[in-house]
Amino acid sequence: MSVSGVEPQTAEPKRPRVGVGVIVIRDNKVLLGKRKGSHGEGTWSFPGGHLEFFETIEDCARRELAEETGLRLVCIGRSTFTNDMFVAEGKHYITIFVQAYYYTGGEPMVKEPDKCEGWEWFEWEHLPEPLFLPIQNLKKSAFNPFHP
Repeated sequence: MSVSGVEPQTAEPKRPRVGVGVIVIRDNKVLLGKRKGSHGEGTWSFPGGHLEFFETIEDCARRELAEETGLRLVCIGRSTFTNDMFVAEGKHYITIFVQAYYYTGGEPMVKEPDKCEGWEWFEWEHLPEPLFLPIQNLKKSAFNPFHP
């Protein structure tokens, strides 16, 4: 017991956070953006972000895609997940991936220039380097969005 008679609060144990990655598919290519201003800066990543409290995975995917690219999802499906440990940054994420089979809104735009340098379409077999850790882990798992 402390001098004031009140027990000191113990720190919450660190727990993994939940990220949602949106695999947007068009013409047999996937959409990737080059990250900046955050962990993973300089790596290529799908649109996505943190799952908010009481938010569905699908709603998170829709929100993040619209915020980052201006695109609107019409049809999405849950895909797979990765367990991502960013040791140097002291961060641990479970990343849930969804696939966007159809979207509206034209071409992707850089809506958050402090977080992304630009959006480009890539063939799955020819992704740019370096890849964001969740995508590296996704590739190691032999996942392919074009072959379920």
